[in-house]
Amino acid sequence: MAKTISLTLKVWRQKGPNEPGRFETYEARNISTDASFLEMLDIVNKELTLQGKEPIAFDHDCREGICGSCGAVVNGHAHGHERETTLCQLHMRKFRDGDVLVIEPWRSRVFPVIKDLIVDRSALDRIIASGGYISVRTGQAPDAHALPVSKEHADAAFEAAQCIGCGACVAACPNGSAMLFVAAKVSHLSLLPQGRPERWRRVQKMVRQMDAEGFGACSNHYECEAACPKGIRVANIARLNREHLLAAFRARLFGEYPDIKVLPPSV
Repeated sequence: MAKTISLTLKVWRQKGPNEPGRFETYEARNISTDASFLEMLDIVNKELTLQGKEPIAFDHDCREGICGSCGAVVNGHAHGHERETTLCQLHMRKFRDGDVLVIEPWRSRVFPVIKDLIVDRSALDRIIASGGYISVRTGQAPDAHALPVSKEHADAAFEAAQCIGCGACVAACPNGSAMLFVAAKVSHLSLLPQGRPERWRRVQKMVRQMDAEGFGACSNHYECEAACPKGIRVANIARLNREHLLAAFRARLFGEYPDIKVLPPSV
């Protein structure tokens, strides 16, 4: 028989992006330790509904750590305190009976609160739309051995491709930087043959869109790597910086990308 625990929740409640927010306290009683964090919120919401109160709004979809929809800051940790775990995969067995949990939405000016724990992460979608794709005709799926890819590049591309775009890296960064997210997308495509024809144009456009959205700069705090539920390393940020520098060099030297304005390096 599963063990049960009771918790005190201090949850951020906010009706809309232009409304003032506040913490409200709820009791989560007799929660099975086999339940996930989101299932615990479901139970609390059921009780609130029965009491005629407004349930807590939170993002979710697959609940399998794949879609990147869920996300909240729990006691100061994006997705909770467990390493490489999404909020939907965080189970109540990781907490103790009587714990007090402070639950907040992602804190970033680029992620405005829609309601309660739900934030608008469309800025990440716009970065992808600016260049995080392959537009060349690649045809049908080729045989696995048709295009030679070194194991080193294949492993690095696969690691970067695991990014689910949840935004935890932004929420954890003291500067609100999206560098790890952009680096993962750029690394994934630049390391594979299909992504190389648009390699230089891609990194220029995605970095400029990231800056236009208002994300902060990277100052090597490594909080993004610690918070990433997929364990994506900051080594990808170093690759992004190299790609961006080389793209700017090619643009200046060869006059490439006339549709991209090449700005002087910032101080």
